[in-house]
Amino acid sequence: MSRGFVKEDDQEEVPIVPQRAYLPAGATNFVTPSGMNQLLAEQQMLIDEKNDLKNTSDDEKRITLNYINAKLQLLNNRIAEAKVINLKEQPQNEIRFGALITLKTEGGDKNQTFQIVGVDEANISEGKVSFIAPLAKVLINKKIGDKVKLTQAGKDIVFEIIDISYF
Repeated sequence: MSRGFVKEDDQEEVPIVPQRAYLPAGATNFVTPSGMNQLLAEQQMLIDEKNDLKNTSDDEKRITLNYINAKLQLLNNRIAEAKVINLKEQPQNEIRFGALITLKTEGGDKNQTFQIVGVDEANISEGKVSFIAPLAKVLINKKIGDKVKLTQAGKDIVFEIIDISYF
């Protein structure tokens, strides 16, 4: 039957689901073990939410199920593409994925600590920087004592690497 002969009320509402954190096409989805645990916990939470749907009308339930299923599909794709990096196998004296890095800004007296993590676990307020972030990109393969330059808003910021650790 043509959609032209269906009442407007019967047309399925397409849920608008926010995309997951940006990951460039073709890029490997690196995650820390903690990041994978976060993804799996989010997956379980959505499954539980889906299984606990009740006390709603059929229309509300259908719309909510569509939304949850769309979120689960995006999440399941991200999990399937994830490559968990064992932090103990990273070179301990060099910055790689998963490193916890202490930096000192040139001309500053305060140290900053960041961990390079996957796109889904990045959270600057927790000191977790995505491996595709400009700061992470300039730090990769560097060692303690190295200086790196990051250009932001036309201004160069020079950081000295004070410490590298993996946990």
